[in-house]
Amino acid sequence: MAFFRYGKFISLLAIAVLYSSAAVAAEDGNAHNGADIFTEQCSICHSVKAGKNKIGPSLAGVVGRKAGSIANFAYSDAMKNSGLEWTKENLTIYLKKPNAMIAGIKMPYDGLADEKARSDLIAFLSMQAGQ
Repeated sequence: MAFFRYGKFISLLAIAVLYSSAAVAAEDGNAHNGADIFTEQCSICHSVKAGKNKIGPSLAGVVGRKAGSIANFAYSDAMKNSGLEWTKENLTIYLKKPNAMIAGIKMPYDGLADEKARSDLIAFLSMQAGQ
């Protein structure tokens, strides 16, 4: 029984470390570099213009928005029911491996492994408030 409690503590500690490192990474980004990453990896499916959905939903104002909340976009049930808010921390985790964070989403993207690139992309997305 003590092992179970210890294992649960280690798991909770690992989650706390993951979230705290995600928060630090999201704050250090370079929006200029993030614009290039968006163009290379995201723009084929997403726009940063408010109301302009493509294959994926518009990412204008995504930071702080509830996941699956654009009214005129057909999200997967998994995304609509995720209960997530797109904080910088959640985006950091999601963009690393989207299908691992929310199983059953439609987005056919394996993720952005490079931590600095994710941080830069999130810095760019943070600046997109309905352009």
